[in-house]
Amino acid sequence: MRKLAFAGLAAVTAAVLTTVGVASADPPASSLVQVSSFGANPGALAMYTYTPSGLETGRPVVVALHGCTQSAADYYAHSGWPELADRWRFEVVFPQQSTANNSLKCFNWFSTADDTRGNGEAASVKSMVDKAIADHGSDSSRVYVTGLSAGGAMTADLLAAYPDVFAAGGINAGLPAQCATSVTEATNCQQNDQHLTPAQWASRVKAQYPGYSGPWPRVAIWQGTGDYTVYPVNGTELRDQWTAVHGVSQSPTSTQSLPGGTTSTDYGGKVQLYSIAGMGHGTAVDPGTGATQCGSTGAYFLAGICSSYYTGVFFGLDKGSGSTPPPTTTSSAPAGTCVSTSNYAHTQAGRAHQSGGQTYANGSNQAMGLWNTFTIHALRETSPGYWVLADGQC
Repeated sequence: MRKLAFAGLAAVTAAVLTTVGVASADPPASSLVQVSSFGANPGALAMYTYTPSGLETGRPVVVALHGCTQSAADYYAHSGWPELADRWRFEVVFPQQSTANNSLKCFNWFSTADDTRGNGEAASVKSMVDKAIADHGSDSSRVYVTGLSAGGAMTADLLAAYPDVFAAGGINAGLPAQCATSVTEATNCQQNDQHLTPAQWASRVKAQYPGYSGPWPRVAIWQGTGDYTVYPVNGTELRDQWTAVHGVSQSPTSTQSLPGGTTSTDYGGKVQLYSIAGMGHGTAVDPGTGATQCGSTGAYFLAGICSSYYTGVFFGLDKGSGSTPPPTTTSSAPAGTCVSTSNYAHTQAGRAHQSGGQTYANGSNQAMGLWNTFTIHALRETSPGYWVLADGQC
């Protein structure tokens, strides 16, 4: 289970939490409030909310899921979502896992008893959404979900299980929906290319709600190229999965250069892949008071770019707020250099690395076969330092 400790903070300050019964009115600004009764709770989760003072009816809801060893208070304190809720006027729901469910407080994204429609933790999150909508007259067509690591993996599962509930999702250092059904499979998913086609990945999503034909949630994917807890190949697999669900090409429509060494790649307006050069495992934040800044640094909250801000813009939460995205540099797809040569030459040029005589692409960690001068592959750089297999494309 230590392999599943995606993210964590050392301690939680009890003073941040205010425990109440059924939330019947808006709490004061800048407070995290526990909702002790929110309906069916088969996953035995705790529900916390942040509600901007005087929140109007008809506003969106964002569900934000913490990583392993973390709490609702950690995500509340560092992610930047409360700041954006004040600015753009929406409710934030922070589900919280317990050590009784998982010794490391990971959401059980690898268990079909918890990550499928109508079951366990997934059903508990659905109850929280229903409660938030009922309490604040929220807009049920604008419900979104996001999360870090184990929370990001559960985000993907929730999008698959409840495409009729969530309009879009933001997956930070997460994994494809239904990648694993056991702890052993989970570790394999974290570290290795699963060698599934986009269609095979999409079938895992569509099997979660048989008969559902859409619309499907839009998906924002955040991945650091230096993440060797949840390897960067997971970002590629998530892109393959959700572009195939939407029926759009895996070739990018456009790319944008963003702060913090971030490259944003768009796929038909349905899927956005944000690749952060050199960033390790965590949620990207950008402390400050600028229009595009939010969040604070901490364990697994890494300085560079405020991912919550850009995810919120992707969700459309900024619409009508007067906020506009920063200027970007846009280029047509496909992005980056494409090189076809031997595995040995790729490693010598810094496009790949070798381990135990096998070659792996830098960034995506995709397996390329034996490290020698005879095995030839094409690699394309989709963002600085992030190389993916591109055989037949150069």
